[in-house]
Amino acid sequence: MFKSLVKSIVSERFLWATRYYLHPKKFDVVGGPLTFKKDGLATAHNSDTLEDPLFVEAYNLAKKTGSFKGTWGEVDPEYRCYMVCWAAFYCRNLPGDYVECGVNKGGMSRAAMHYMGFTPETKRKFYLFDTYEGTPQHCLRPDETNRNIYDECYEEVQKNFKDFSNVVIVKGEVPQSLSQVNIEKIAYLSLDMNAIGPEMAATEFFWPKLSPGGLIVLDDYNNIGHEPQKRGFDEFCASKGIKVMSLPTGQGLIFKPF
Repeated sequence: MFKSLVKSIVSERFLWATRYYLHPKKFDVVGGPLTFKKDGLATAHNSDTLEDPLFVEAYNLAKKTGSFKGTWGEVDPEYRCYMVCWAAFYCRNLPGDYVECGVNKGGMSRAAMHYMGFTPETKRKFYLFDTYEGTPQHCLRPDETNRNIYDECYEEVQKNFKDFSNVVIVKGEVPQSLSQVNIEKIAYLSLDMNAIGPEMAATEFFWPKLSPGGLIVLDDYNNIGHEPQKRGFDEFCASKGIKVMSLPTGQGLIFKPF
């Protein structure tokens, strides 16, 4: 009798759990109705920040650049874009310019500029470093896969930012191109070059120029296939006595101590 009762309770609990967590329409493995499911991220938590009219405007501007379409297909990195926007907004009260290394067609930076209120009248500059034709093969280590998946887009980027006299577009490989402009101080650095070599070179170059409290956005820190980047930035931060803030979007944030 007792064994039968226990078996009945266990079976009932199992069926409840199965229906709750694996219901094909209403629920997913995160245990509740999904509020977001894109770009490798699913959550049942409140995601209404993505409905903020300012962010909606910013994300639409990002999509209009054509940055999320390419030879790999089309992606919809909405939450990643929000994190970039948040980071840019956070840094707006810190001294220094803004820098992105790994731009493609400029979608993330265009969204960040709108969200933080960056205009042609803003008394700082936004620097955009890229080859504008993908990651050169000689910049990749043996444990990094072929990532030259971008079309040539230099002229498109020029068109996307033609109304901003304070956006500086620098064409060339990192780190060689970093010395082409004189940047004394930065508040924000975004890295998305798909390779640890140029990303670490840019970090070493800009770290002394980064304002205390400023931050670095790592686009690929947690992404599968980018383990060399994760290891490299973990080692860099350990040498500074700090840690990368790991994000479920696949990104990472590094805050420079005050």
